[in-house]
Amino acid sequence: MTNTIIECTDVNFRYEHSTVLEDISLKVKEGEFWALIGPNGSGKSTLINIILGLLKADQGTVKLFGQNVDSFKQRERIGYVSQKSNSFNSGFPATVLEVVKSGLTRKIGLFKAFSKQDEQKALDALRIVKMEDFAGQNIGELSGGQQQRVFIARALVGEPDLLIMDEPTVGIDQKNVASFYSMLNELNREHGIAILLVTHEIDLVTELATHVACLNRSIHFHGVQSDYKKMNDADISLWYGHPVRRVHQEQKGV
Repeated sequence: MTNTIIECTDVNFRYEHSTVLEDISLKVKEGEFWALIGPNGSGKSTLINIILGLLKADQGTVKLFGQNVDSFKQRERIGYVSQKSNSFNSGFPATVLEVVKSGLTRKIGLFKAFSKQDEQKALDALRIVKMEDFAGQNIGELSGGQQQRVFIARALVGEPDLLIMDEPTVGIDQKNVASFYSMLNELNREHGIAILLVTHEIDLVTELATHVACLNRSIHFHGVQSDYKKMNDADISLWYGHPVRRVHQEQKGV
């Protein structure tokens, strides 16, 4: 039986007098690749912050690996990559390998020296995202897409069961977006890592994702990719609140 990793039930959240999330129910199971889509201001990032325990729902429950989010302690089981590229300090004095090793701090503790085994884990994570050749290079010298791959390696070095990403292609050249998503597809299918991805790249990512959730304050669609692809553009435009026209795109390799 496939285990449930994320379970949101009737989640509601308000900022002052404005309802942001209304009766959100969502399940993510082992090995699934979820694309969380919706217009700007639809509550996607707020939902991610509630799932991560950074915000508390006004009503409803959130469970991670079967435990209530408030009491969940095994944070190393979740890797998180945020909208980093457009705000990262390019002058930060750290090599790619050092950045990736910093992802082990939660496991080994602050101010403790990294072992040879830790370094090998970091190199293995870089190999997965095809960045091992850049291990000794300063992180600030890389392109936006390369930096995001490094930050995914940092999230992977602790060997998580779940990878959560909030608009990870911000700051990545459009020509490299397809390659980036193809890498995520490989992480999911070949390494078995469950993925919850917030994105605006509707056409490309929904070709790769196994499941899709459309959020605009409430959940308007929640199901497998094949059912989402059967939906007509008029219904999706109604959910978004503006015209949406999907374009089928061929999957590209890395």
